[in-house]
Amino acid sequence: MTNARNTSQDRPTSRARRRLLGGFAAGSLVASQRAGAANALLKPLEIAPWSRAPGAPILEHPYGLPSPHEADVVRRSARAWPLPGTASSMTPLADLFGTITPNGLVYERHHGGVPDIDPDQHRLVLHGLVRQPKLFTMDDLLRLPSESRIHFIECSGNTGGEWNGPSGQPVQLTHGLLSCCEWTGVRLSTLLEEVGGLSASSDGRTDGWMLAEGADAAAMTRSLPLERILERALVVYAQNGERLRPENGYPLRLIVPGFEGNTHVKWLRRLKFVDAPLQTREETSKYTSLLANGTARQFAFEMDAKSVITQPSPGHRLTTQGYYPISGFAWSGRGSIRKVEVSSDGGASWQLARLDGPVRDRALTRFQADWHWQGAPAAILSRATDSTGYVQPTREALVAARGLNSQYHYNAIQQWRVEASGEVRNA
Repeated sequence: MTNARNTSQDRPTSRARRRLLGGFAAGSLVASQRAGAANALLKPLEIAPWSRAPGAPILEHPYGLPSPHEADVVRRSARAWPLPGTASSMTPLADLFGTITPNGLVYERHHGGVPDIDPDQHRLVLHGLVRQPKLFTMDDLLRLPSESRIHFIECSGNTGGEWNGPSGQPVQLTHGLLSCCEWTGVRLSTLLEEVGGLSASSDGRTDGWMLAEGADAAAMTRSLPLERILERALVVYAQNGERLRPENGYPLRLIVPGFEGNTHVKWLRRLKFVDAPLQTREETSKYTSLLANGTARQFAFEMDAKSVITQPSPGHRLTTQGYYPISGFAWSGRGSIRKVEVSSDGGASWQLARLDGPVRDRALTRFQADWHWQGAPAAILSRATDSTGYVQPTREALVAARGLNSQYHYNAIQQWRVEASGEVRNA
């Protein structure tokens, strides 16, 4: 009796059981209906045509090529050039991932076209104020101790079209004279040791200069302050694990980390050590900035801290409201990036972005920040601070300091406008 009484109290009655089971059934029916509705939106995973037959054989392309579906990811020029040998093409920054620029997308800037150089015949001479002038073959250079380092190169004219306000151009054509690679070669200091160091007439000082000259038809030539480059500069023969491409200086070029791009002389044939700059064409009539007060800003080698948002950027369209990561690049010719801040309200407020590591010296740094777009117009900006404490300026501050007579070393904060339609514009 006791067991029966306890059983009747602990177990639901038949009517209660029916109600409970009915509730489970109703809940299962609703869940099933919802799942069915969701599944109705999904199509079965089909067997695509490319899964029904063997693919291309190995070595169809002995040197690998991008997918034909990526045919639009190429270098482009911002304008037509009067002479084909005097031109530039720009890196598609908005289509890149990480921080390393593939060799086939590294920006170009040429003054006399791309020479076709036989590496077996190419020579590099070190002479001037050195103890033992010497000619080096490529084999000589390959037998010297080497090292690999990741650094950016930026043309001093990069973003010059923004001096007078928004150009309306996409990021490839505003900031695309910028690339970052792993460079392999010989330290400049090692080569100087190979010629016995500086001559007695220089008193062993390193406060002299070095003239670097290319083997192209324009004989690109720049004077460089030896003390500021001796321990950093590389004479390189490879980038990103393979020999230099012809348009990037094959078989030999100079890399001067942090300095403006034209000092990274391509097709390098001569290094002359001198006691003062030689005032070549490329450092007098070119690559010198006229300031508002009429004076010239010469030998402004380092590229100041800079950043740009590449995703989203002009040419993109946001298709739906919700979460979007804001991503881009930051860099400085004076050191490494300390922080990047991002604004989505035209600079009224800022949030700290995440830096994708490792953060390297004088190399591109990838940054990312979270953003929820609510469908309203927005203005997105990024602002970099480098390891020296220098903060990327506004355009107004930069123009106030340097005027509007220059086309070089523009590094102001760049704004992209997001319209209510989702279209992103340079405005």
